[in-house]
Amino acid sequence: MSASEESRPHGLRFQDTRFWVTHRRREYGPFDYEWSEDLRGIELHYQGVKFGEVCSVHELFADMREFGLPMRVVEVACVVFGSSLLGITGGFNSQERDKMLTETLREFHCGDFITRKDDG
Repeated sequence: MSASEESRPHGLRFQDTRFWVTHRRREYGPFDYEWSEDLRGIELHYQGVKFGEVCSVHELFADMREFGLPMRVVEVACVVFGSSLLGITGGFNSQERDKMLTETLREFHCGDFITRKDDG
C-alpha cells in the first residue's frame, strides 16, 4: 500500500477477483466471488466464507450480518460486486468495467471510495 493510500480515509484495493474496502482508514476484506460448481450462479465470499449467491438476474441471496461490518462497507461492497459482475457477465473489457464502476460508485454516493490511478 502506498503512502498516499494509507493517508486516504476511504478507498478500494483490487487484486485479481478480490477487493478490499477501506473505511475510516481501516481495511475490510478480502471480498471475492467465484462461479458455483454448476456454473449457473456466482458465490459471494468475505474472508473466504460464503455469504451469498447470485442465482440469476432476478434472484440474489446475501447475508453479511455475521461479520459485523459497518453498513457503509456493506453498501460499497454491494456496489462493487454488482458493477463488477454486471461488467463481467456483459462481456465488458477492463477499461469499460473500470469506467462503469466509477460511474456506479458516484451514482450511489460512494465517490469517496473511488481509487485514483495516481495513488500507487
